[in-house]
Amino acid sequence: MTGTQDAMVVDTDDASVSKHPTQRSVSVPFQPPRDLAVGYVYSSEMTSHFNPRGHQEAPERITRIWQAIVDEKLNTRMQWLPIRPVTKAEALLVHSQNLWDLIEAYQYMSEQQIVDSEAYYEQLSLYVMPGTTRAARLSCGGVIEACLSVARGRLRKVFAICRPPGHHAEPDQSMGFCFFNNVAVATRVVQQLTPIKRVMILDWDVHHGNGTQRAFNDDPSVLYVSLHRYEGGTFYPCGEFGGMTSCGEGPGLGFSVNIPWPEKGMGDADYIHAFQRIVMPIAMEFAPELVIISAGFDAALGDELGECRVSPVGYAHMTHMLSGLAGGRLVVALEGGYNLDATMKSALAVTKVILGEAPEQLPPMQASETATETVYLVAKEQSKYWKNIDTKSCEPREEVESISFSIPEILQAHRAHFLHKNYKMMQVPLLGFLQSPFAGQVLSTSDLFENKTLIVLVHEFGNLRLELESTMTCDLNLERSYLLDFSKDLMRWINSEGYALLDINLYPKPFASVSQHSKRIANKKNAERYEDTTALLTYLWDNYIHLSGAHEVVFIGHGPACQPLMNLIDARFNSINGLVKAVVQIVGYTKVPFTPKKDEFRSWYAKCSCVLLPANHYIFRPEGTYNKKKHGILCPIEEIQPVKIVTRGLPAIQDFIKKQLAIPS
Repeated sequence: MTGTQDAMVVDTDDASVSKHPTQRSVSVPFQPPRDLAVGYVYSSEMTSHFNPRGHQEAPERITRIWQAIVDEKLNTRMQWLPIRPVTKAEALLVHSQNLWDLIEAYQYMSEQQIVDSEAYYEQLSLYVMPGTTRAARLSCGGVIEACLSVARGRLRKVFAICRPPGHHAEPDQSMGFCFFNNVAVATRVVQQLTPIKRVMILDWDVHHGNGTQRAFNDDPSVLYVSLHRYEGGTFYPCGEFGGMTSCGEGPGLGFSVNIPWPEKGMGDADYIHAFQRIVMPIAMEFAPELVIISAGFDAALGDELGECRVSPVGYAHMTHMLSGLAGGRLVVALEGGYNLDATMKSALAVTKVILGEAPEQLPPMQASETATETVYLVAKEQSKYWKNIDTKSCEPREEVESISFSIPEILQAHRAHFLHKNYKMMQVPLLGFLQSPFAGQVLSTSDLFENKTLIVLVHEFGNLRLELESTMTCDLNLERSYLLDFSKDLMRWINSEGYALLDINLYPKPFASVSQHSKRIANKKNAERYEDTTALLTYLWDNYIHLSGAHEVVFIGHGPACQPLMNLIDARFNSINGLVKAVVQIVGYTKVPFTPKKDEFRSWYAKCSCVLLPANHYIFRPEGTYNKKKHGILCPIEEIQPVKIVTRGLPAIQDFIKKQLAIPS
């Protein structure tokens, strides 16, 4: 059939289904062709529920999906299932008598009653009208028929293109665009009327399916898994019920699995990561006999309510994974999804998968730090109930940093050992916020407070020269890799002259105890202080250099450390003037040599500064416009490798420092 299918209805409000499993509901019998294993449920009657002023939950949500399926001629490969309204007996398996009576009453509402009750229903995120009753009953009945056809073996997979949605509807309350909980009612009917008892409900709607979890919260025969935007319980439907520690109660403890995203913007890599680490391991251990997807497409890229980034290909891959469970018995039941294009494209991708097509290939991707942290926390919680959860495999990198060493840390430790062994240098203690990122990176000779001449060497760690064993694997050939320490010759000369030395490594340590996500939400002011290397130099000047008793101080800055050194001069010039005799910058290929920012300090700086640069640095070109007079000496070094400029320029550094120290105060 290629046109819109209208409802073929058998309305049975008798007690055809009760809480006694021996009774059977009345549904339209059919026998699909043997070569069709996939079906669909759709009826234009479900568009009778609409808001004349417009609303996100609009009839076009299903008509657009249906038209896309027809345009692609996918309906010719699927068996149409006749739809019918849910019966009272079926609805009462989940819902209360009062809720049934209320929904039945909508069909008799006058225009004035609709207007008078509008504010009440808006606070429940609902709108009602006479057509609501029919659409809500058909939507629930359509999902029931889809599940029964699969549970009885008539079809392998079915897509129930039904609205209004259902997963927010609780036993006693309609809410969140939902009236009957379609999936929950269908699950109970299947358990009552077929041999299938273990049912898995996977809810990937961007909102937590509070009504569905509530219906089975104490039932171990139903595994409910939800991936949703949570934001600490502030995202709809709000509250702690959708949190990761909400795992069911009584006999159902552990059979509710919530994967609550703490922020918007989650995408394919995040959902696939959660599926691989949480959803599928638990599903394999539970071994469902039927899988139902509460398929809300409001986490799709472009949906204004969900604000997440799942692509149609991402939905296809999740469907593909779930299709391998329960012997292939799968029902996809539409829930949310309010961007019509995104919902249509996502539903079309899911339809192709249940028809047996392989999902398109995803590009290389990696889950976000937020996702990996969330999945790890969920894994720790769910490992209490499921043996298949491997918590260690879910650990974010930050969780193992306490027993790991970064390459910069290893190089810093090597430098500290080298300086202590060769020059008896000791660590300078740091206090407060500087302790974590810079501990062990400031070392001095033992005569810091006794020597009249102090050299302050400010740098980052040495350069690594690495050789790869294979460009395919990027494995290192350790025997051919080494560290270049630009300062070895310089420090040997400083020691031979009998000068005191303060060695300052400005490269901050990784924050091993603070995850990336935690750092983003930490106090911004403190985070900036950790990163401000100028603060370290200012602290050392105030507490050590200025109080050291030295009458002559020489600053030597290397590479990226030159800028913080100039910042220190700006911040403490009144005490620096007259005490600092020389400022040496080893610039390399930095764009320009740095100078103090304040004009009143530049004349002093020009008298006592020396800058070493490669001879081919652009400021030496004839056409250059750089003002060279800002510096005392610009020293070109015939060396193209910045790391070797110190070695080649050491005689010039020695001569300049001795000349400056010879000038009387």
